[in-house]
Amino acid sequence: MVDKEAEEVKEILSAVSTQVPTLIRSILAAVFSEEAGRNMGKAAGAYYKELKDSGMPEQVAVKMTEDYMRTFTSFGEMLKSVGKSGGVADIGREISRASEKKRQEDET
Repeated sequence: MVDKEAEEVKEILSAVSTQVPTLIRSILAAVFSEEAGRNMGKAAGAYYKELKDSGMPEQVAVKMTEDYMRTFTSFGEMLKSVGKSGGVADIGREISRASEKKRQEDET
């Protein structure tokens, strides 16, 4: 029973380790596309305008808008780093190794 479960986990992790990097690349392409850039610019402009229209002081509105945009760019940078480092794939390999080691220990 344990061997079957370990094998299923190994198969799932193998699938995840190959699918997630592809998914991350697709997300990055969408986040950093020309259209996404236009949309982020519009969103930042609308956010800033809303802050100013509500009576927010200029310096505060600018700072909050910068922070708002930093959230998007930080998310994009995080995805890039996960994609470059192998992130999920590395984790999947480590779990697979640990699972195999445990299985071998259980057999002895």
